[in-house]
Amino acid sequence: MQFIDLKTQQQRIRADIDRRIAQLLDHGQYILGPEVTEMEEKLAAYAGTSHCVSAASGTDALLLALMALDIGPGDEVITTPFSFIATAEVIALVGATPVFVDVDPSSYNIDPALIEAAISDKTRAIIPVGLFGLCADMDAISTIAAQHGLPVIEDAAQSFGATYKGKRSCGLSTIGCTSFFPAKPLGCYGDGGACFTNDPDIALRLKELRNHGQDRQYHHPRIGINGRMDGMQAAVILAKLAIFDDEVAARARIGARYSELLADANCLTPAIPDGYTSVYAQYTLQVDNRDTVQAALRDAGIPSAVYYPVTLDQQPALAARARVSGELSVTHGLSGRVMSLPMHPYLDEETQSSIVSQIRDTL
Repeated sequence: MQFIDLKTQQQRIRADIDRRIAQLLDHGQYILGPEVTEMEEKLAAYAGTSHCVSAASGTDALLLALMALDIGPGDEVITTPFSFIATAEVIALVGATPVFVDVDPSSYNIDPALIEAAISDKTRAIIPVGLFGLCADMDAISTIAAQHGLPVIEDAAQSFGATYKGKRSCGLSTIGCTSFFPAKPLGCYGDGGACFTNDPDIALRLKELRNHGQDRQYHHPRIGINGRMDGMQAAVILAKLAIFDDEVAARARIGARYSELLADANCLTPAIPDGYTSVYAQYTLQVDNRDTVQAALRDAGIPSAVYYPVTLDQQPALAARARVSGELSVTHGLSGRVMSLPMHPYLDEETQSSIVSQIRDTL
């Protein structure tokens, strides 16, 4: 059984992928070629933003966003400790201090009610994360940010394709950032990412920064990075984007069926508030005796995963570089209880039912 089934998806779109890669090999523009331009235009239209600037990875997208906002040493950036290390890693990489705020126990995303207390005279930005495919409460976060004159960077590495009050993830903040890592809901066959914005000045800075800070050949007004996404990955994204709406709908259907089948089981299923949709990058439960449950699933040939058993405030690389605002009791509690089940658009009902049956028996 596959935790994420990329093979079935590839069989569905293989002819389109082959055609697009053949075109790229014919024209030979491998870096920032026509596939990248077409992909950026289509992704911007999808997210509902004026600009999409692709990047070499989701991590680079977050790094470029911070660089475009001139965030650096002496600055603080408020974010969640319940995320992949990239969220806070980039803050440290530019020399700023990650400030961790506890998460909401229902959404697993940063708790907006706790942000205000974390703001200091050094705060320069807020980075909420759309964990497991569900957007954070972006209106509440943006209201607080506006009151303090702060930009918001949406880390949508897991939530691209989700909606929040009728708008799509990556179109909800000053800069939206996503990842195209192969396991993501919209993934390429290597590393890739993108930034989204409605601000033309920020978009220009992002384009220059991803290309060594260059505004024209051999002229560099900024210190940048080599953060370009290559054309071959863009070709894959274009092929996948053609079926993305169908896959997002399938994820929603499969996620809802999981929750229905597990409604009366001894576990806590994902909560999807009114006005939100989840892209279910992961289908994540809370359970007691997680190790026992995972072992039973493993014995039955069913894969599962744990995100994130070591929270960011507990990571050795960040402990001395970060500041913690308030208690992180919800985050630390979740890290010992959450587990994720197989989730992808091609999970058939028979397989899903067997997964649920094994979980119910174990619980």
